[in-house]
Amino acid sequence: MFLRGAWRVGGRLGADSLGCCTGRADMLQGSFKWQRLRKIYAQNVSGLQNSADGAEAGSSSPSFFMATISQMVTEIIGPKEAGLKKPTIPEGKTRHLCDVYRSLSPEDKATFLRVISQQFGTDHDEVLKAAEGLPQAKEKSEGALLKAEERLQAALVPRYHDLFVQIGRLEGGVKYLVDMRADTLDLLTTVKDSSVSAELRSFSSCLREMLSHWFSAGLLHLQRITWESSCDILQKISEYEAVHPMRNWTDLKRRVGPNRRCFIFTHSTMPREPVVVLHTALTNQISDNIQTIVATALPDEEDADDINTAIFYSITSTQKGLQGVELGNYLIKRVVRELQAEFPKMTQFSSLSPIPGFRDWLVGEINKVLSSTESSSSDDSGVDGPTSTPPALLTSAELEKVAEIAGKEDALPLVTLKKLLQTNQWMGAESMVEMLRDPLMRLCARYLYLEKRRGYAVNPVANFHLRNGAVLWRLNWQADTNPRGISQSCGIMVNYRYFLGDTMRNSQRYMEEQHIEASQQVIDLAQAAGGVDAGGVDTPAGKSNL
Repeated sequence: MFLRGAWRVGGRLGADSLGCCTGRADMLQGSFKWQRLRKIYAQNVSGLQNSADGAEAGSSSPSFFMATISQMVTEIIGPKEAGLKKPTIPEGKTRHLCDVYRSLSPEDKATFLRVISQQFGTDHDEVLKAAEGLPQAKEKSEGALLKAEERLQAALVPRYHDLFVQIGRLEGGVKYLVDMRADTLDLLTTVKDSSVSAELRSFSSCLREMLSHWFSAGLLHLQRITWESSCDILQKISEYEAVHPMRNWTDLKRRVGPNRRCFIFTHSTMPREPVVVLHTALTNQISDNIQTIVATALPDEEDADDINTAIFYSITSTQKGLQGVELGNYLIKRVVRELQAEFPKMTQFSSLSPIPGFRDWLVGEINKVLSSTESSSSDDSGVDGPTSTPPALLTSAELEKVAEIAGKEDALPLVTLKKLLQTNQWMGAESMVEMLRDPLMRLCARYLYLEKRRGYAVNPVANFHLRNGAVLWRLNWQADTNPRGISQSCGIMVNYRYFLGDTMRNSQRYMEEQHIEASQQVIDLAQAAGGVDAGGVDTPAGKSNL
């Protein structure tokens, strides 16, 4: 299976693939014996037709494939004994490694990544040896200490770092590394072995650090997308839109037309590939629902005098391999400067954001309460002591009303509510929608403002905007009534507002103190949900309009 995948190109298998490699014979001479690889490939193909021969060939394929990978990488970065003396590498060898990797099946790519992460990582013995020499070097002289520290730093760098450097120098090499990291992240979700997972995480982290430098703000190019932009870019903008999918070309034309702005970041190594996309609506007030932005007909011309607000309603990172690399926050800051220059009267900047995960979190909380109730009713041990009881979600009166409207008064109200939420059936009855407004808004405020992971907001969108210095400003009921919005967040959306003079302070407090700057509306709702001491919560200073 491994070798068959190694020669699969674009779904074609056989002579065409071998012909492609034959055409590169000039750069393979003096390298590994690729003729042997081709021979075993042929044995595998014939083995499919003969079970006995196939078993024999297949038994040697995985080990030979892994040895081939190891040999190819060693020829590029040099043997381990080379130390700091790096060989001069012909570009052809590095490019050929990239071509082989691209041609592999997903299973063979996984093997490829495991081999590199395991065999070309950090040499722990070398690290310990270098560290042990520090005390002696310190006693000798400052120069000796610096030399020892240099040896330790070199020992801490995994050998595959040199491979990344070589690949990054190729035309298209950076995009190749981005895609390789995306493959690594996918692989990490399937690996169960803890040691293999640790090696792959280290591999991914090293690659992320390099990509963070290559994709720093100064190396990214801001570009506005209009209906006159190239067709391939427009097509990618449509395909990449993950927050509010586009239905057709008319929808796309509206989102890049008058009273709308679409900006992208590109990189010099990926000039026609959007790295991150930001959609913005130009309005005269902070929008409270997405329907008015993506579904309402717009005038053909802009009235600059009537535009004072920018609503960031969709931001999409298009490259999975850049996960964990800060990009969106730089794009928002650049776009704010662009819009201020174009619209001098613009004073308000806010997002209109989805709340992915809210409904799933709420269903999980309902399950906790139900489980706690069952445990309490079945516990006859009579042992006194404190018990952990989940906080109440709805009042007794609210639960009774849910059961009454649903016509399920004979069932547990929380069970009825859970079913209504999971099936979105509650949206079918206007009385139920109105009845659930207050409890769902309370619980959503609790989810965004109180629920934390390692001290920071558990919701990823909230964490993104709060890290950027935004204020958790307003929750909006029935703001996204599309099926996706109902399934994600019960139709609730949130505005994260950017007060430009306060963003740096807000960001610093959030990062250092895990403090969330929130409006009074959010604080009151969270307090009503239970668990907030209003006297101990700071509201944005001088922001009486919140």
